[in-house]
Amino acid sequence: MSFQTWALGLVTSLMIATAASAGQDRGPVTNLPLPRYVSMKAAEGNVRRGPSLTHRIDWIYTRRDMPLQITAEHGHWRRVQDRDGAGGWVHYSLLSGVRTVIVEQDMLELHARPDPRAQVTAKLALGVIARLGACELDWCRLTAGGYRGWAPKSALWGVKNSELRD
Repeated sequence: MSFQTWALGLVTSLMIATAASAGQDRGPVTNLPLPRYVSMKAAEGNVRRGPSLTHRIDWIYTRRDMPLQITAEHGHWRRVQDRDGAGGWVHYSLLSGVRTVIVEQDMLELHARPDPRAQVTAKLALGVIARLGACELDWCRLTAGGYRGWAPKSALWGVKNSELRD
């Protein structure tokens, strides 16, 4: 092996390692970022031990719109993880790109603006699933049960701390 071939291989390896450490992993099937958040499209979905119908069903998700984090891809299958860290393989047709979050603070106040002094428009119970709207540095706009408002990002599961959305 020539020095140039060795050096090119080393540089390529370093670039891949740098991209991976910077959180820029991409799914081999979709080329979308990994990990990423999605939601359950179906009201019921089997969670399997592996990425095929021949693998055993470990449990069944029974909550439409539940946010999940995709951590891997294989063909038509996505390895997902819920807020408790439980997971497995789910067929992609059961998932949606519509973003939702789970409220992780009981009686979470929704505010009219992304400001803790703004008027409270509603309070959400622990475990409520809300549709995710725009996100600023520390706040996200939510819709749940006909109510809308802004909530601190730190009280939500299903959105990255650094994530910004229009």
